[in-house]
Amino acid sequence: MILSIDSSAVTASAALTDGNRVIKSEFVNAGLTHSETLMPMIKRVMQGNDFASLDAIAITAGPGSFTGVRIGVASAKGLAFKNNIPCISISTLEAIAYNFIGENCIVCAVMDARRMQFYNALFELKNGQCIRLCEDRAVPIDDLREELRAFDRVVIAGDGARLCFENLNLENAVLANEEKMYQNAVSVARAAENKEKIPASELLPVYLRQSQAERELKHRKVNPNRLKCSF
Repeated sequence: MILSIDSSAVTASAALTDGNRVIKSEFVNAGLTHSETLMPMIKRVMQGNDFASLDAIAITAGPGSFTGVRIGVASAKGLAFKNNIPCISISTLEAIAYNFIGENCIVCAVMDARRMQFYNALFELKNGQCIRLCEDRAVPIDDLREELRAFDRVVIAGDGARLCFENLNLENAVLANEEKMYQNAVSVARAAENKEKIPASELLPVYLRQSQAERELKHRKVNPNRLKCSF
């Protein structure tokens, strides 16, 4: 059995699976903080099953919201350490792509990285396989638009999908259906099936760039004499 968790963006979810069988799953997109919703959700999907009976805990380790990723990874590590369970680190973008595992298509997984940049990766879904076409990255919308022109049809999915789709202006791009738009714990479990298990001590958040606070701090260090206000 695998406990799968996602809190990397605006949504949060947890699922308990046994192979291809989903024992129980929950998904929320209610705008509540993950610190309030995640652990109660995990306890509900476990349905009284002992955590020690788990074969692994799978978690979306990023990219995504800095706070959401930290909460998810910390929760997974805490449960894993306490019960001596291995972990499986899953890309949030790959989890999005696994929503389309039964289709044949190109999936452009996108998460809003602000200032018209997106956390992104491209995947080819074909004959029940999810094939990664590029590494996770932060990419400007103009660069992504030029790259997507090479495909006949591309499905745009993820929490940045609507913003991305509206600004791509590409005839070959389509917006994912609502039920497949967001990553969820069931798609995390699907992505985890053939992934390496690692000790909880090796599970780390994956950030594609520094947080806004870190960027501002770096800028101040580079420009120590910069005035904080003007008159």
